[in-house]
Amino acid sequence: MDFDTLTEFIQKSFRVSLGAAASAVEAIQDPQASATKFSDIGTDFDRLADELEVKGALTEKEAREFVDNVSSNFDGQWPNPFAPSPASSATVNTVAKPVVDTGIQAEIKALTEQLSTIRQEIDQLKAQGS
Repeated sequence: MDFDTLTEFIQKSFRVSLGAAASAVEAIQDPQASATKFSDIGTDFDRLADELEVKGALTEKEAREFVDNVSSNFDGQWPNPFAPSPASSATVNTVAKPVVDTGIQAEIKALTEQLSTIRQEIDQLKAQGS
């Protein structure tokens, strides 16, 4: 296998994988259309690979255009996510008040008493066994 053949194989594999991922996303979004499309292909794996490669190439092209578009609108300064924003320098005073649910408190108390009773029974059984 020469270098060009290997390069083409890797590129085709990448595009088929990319097409498969894009098809999976489409299948999640519209399962009926995907089922119809793939049932037409059946078990013809060469045709499936070709279609996935075409979809992958299209997805790759769209991704490149998106990156080019973002980079052309880039003004040379990446935003610093750790820099404080002007709104974050304002001081806000809040008071947290615990929410007390009496039903939950009663349930916790009952469970605590049950655990205490179980612990006493275990201690009594240990004492009887000794």
